Amino acid sequence: FGKLEIAEELACYFCETNETVRLKIKALLECDIKPILCVGETLAEREAGSTDEVIGTQLSEALAGFAPMELEGLVIAYEPVWAIGTGKTCDTAEAERVCALVRSLVNSILQTPESGEAEVNFRVLYGGSVKASNAMELFVQPSIDGGLVGGASLDPHEFVEIVAAADR
Repeated sequence: FGKLEIAEELACYFCETNETVRLKIKALLECDIKPILCVGETLAEREAGSTDEVIGTQLSEALAGFAPMELEGLVIAYEPVWAIGTGKTCDTAEAERVCALVRSLVNSILQTPESGEAEVNFRVLYGGSVKASNAMELFVQPSIDGGLVGGASLDPHEFVEIVAAADR
């Protein structure tokens, strides 16, 4: 994205803040590119019972200032940091709970006094070590619209099975 015109303390080395994520979303939307916003907590935050608060803050700060219509077609992935590349997957019931929370929070954030209830079409994906063995169980959950597949996409046989689970 070139040089960002933000305070230096917002752009740490190999680090994103909620503000830099918001600016990236803005830049992508200005170029007619639909962003995928990933939210999730670290293991320490999960163990401290802060998952809901962390995700709420990430969403409210990353989506601040956008009109509901600007975010039409947005994709949000719940990707617990502690599950990325570890082979550990969030328990299905917990993944469903957090994805439902994401859906509720986004609708609440985008609701304005003028427009009332926001009617934005967006998808919520789960992305924390999705693999063939857990894809079907995750994809049948009512608040999970699909998966953000990482390492499993590098194995064609594994990925075909994930796609088949999504197709079912």
